[in-house]
Amino acid sequence: MTTAAKKSSGPAAWADALLLSFAQAGYVRAEPAILQPAEPFLDLSGEDIRRRMFLTADPNGNELCLRPDLTIPVSRDYLGSRAAGEAAGFCYLGPVFRHRGDAPAEFVQAGIESFGRRDTAAADAEMFALGLEATSHYGVETPEIRMGDVGLFAALIAALDLAPAWKRRLVKDFNRSGSLAHDLDQLVSEATIERPDYQGVLAALAGSDPKAAHALVTDLLSIAGINAVGGRSIGEIADRFLEQAALGASSGLPRATRALIEQFLAIKGDPDEAADAMRTLASESELDLDAALDLFESRTGFLAAQGVDVSRIRFSTAFGRGLDYYTGFVFELHDAEQRVERQLVAGGRYDGLLMRLGAAEPIPAVGFAVWIERLSAIGAAL
Repeated sequence: MTTAAKKSSGPAAWADALLLSFAQAGYVRAEPAILQPAEPFLDLSGEDIRRRMFLTADPNGNELCLRPDLTIPVSRDYLGSRAAGEAAGFCYLGPVFRHRGDAPAEFVQAGIESFGRRDTAAADAEMFALGLEATSHYGVETPEIRMGDVGLFAALIAALDLAPAWKRRLVKDFNRSGSLAHDLDQLVSEATIERPDYQGVLAALAGSDPKAAHALVTDLLSIAGINAVGGRSIGEIADRFLEQAALGASSGLPRATRALIEQFLAIKGDPDEAADAMRTLASESELDLDAALDLFESRTGFLAAQGVDVSRIRFSTAFGRGLDYYTGFVFELHDAEQRVERQLVAGGRYDGLLMRLGAAEPIPAVGFAVWIERLSAIGAAL
């Protein structure tokens, strides 16, 4: 950003120029409503966002919120449009709302969401390259790059001999701070874990007909006068209870399997180094991770083709973003000079989100968000 440009403009103009650059790259501006149904955010966002939402209700008792991010609102609008299911890309610039302690609860985010593209590796690389361009737009030419891939961990868990309920639980835990280590502890020491007071009910339900068990639990909750908790319906509470039954009936985790998971999660380095380490571990452990690793290496190739210096990327198999809807590639860009705290740009792939929002079939999706206030603070100081 030149001195002349700084004198003739300011943060609002910089943000508008960034949005224009997204539009020139082929992304149509989306402007979703500020007031949103709370349920999708309560169900699909990470716990960090859920506990900082601004909640309200309409006269009919429907729970609403001020949008805490823009990915879910843009996704909902896309699903409600004629473009649903087709390849389409959107950009945005607008306020989001979260409790942030001493920082303003209303702040501005820009970003891009890309739906329906089947060229997964190329789409991931394009998102990342556009994220880098966003930091460069504010004068941050060489941000610190942190990258991970939820899909690689999911492929590892899928290849292990574990009960289906535990596989789902561990993959879900990946994006939740502290949960994964806790559940691995629980699996290893399953025989000594103190059972809850309602373990008898869980044991009786384990292995029963799913529909009949769900109906029974729903009836019991209704009799107890429970209608909803934290935006979750009786049906969703019943689903959670039945999941606990399945987990409680599962066998423990061999210590060798836990050691393998921890060995996998310790892999880090640039993408090429990490790929070599993962392939070696998979071969030695006789695990089939080929499809996930092929996609990973293909993405690295597309990143290089986009002009990204992949040797600068700090990849870690343990890196996640704390949001429940991520399913694959994830990344964050930070200020290498630490002039501001936390990420400047962050995003990733969320192929499962659109079905969870009501799509009839899976729709590939990837995107990122830009923290305008943080980049503006750096740009103003240059």
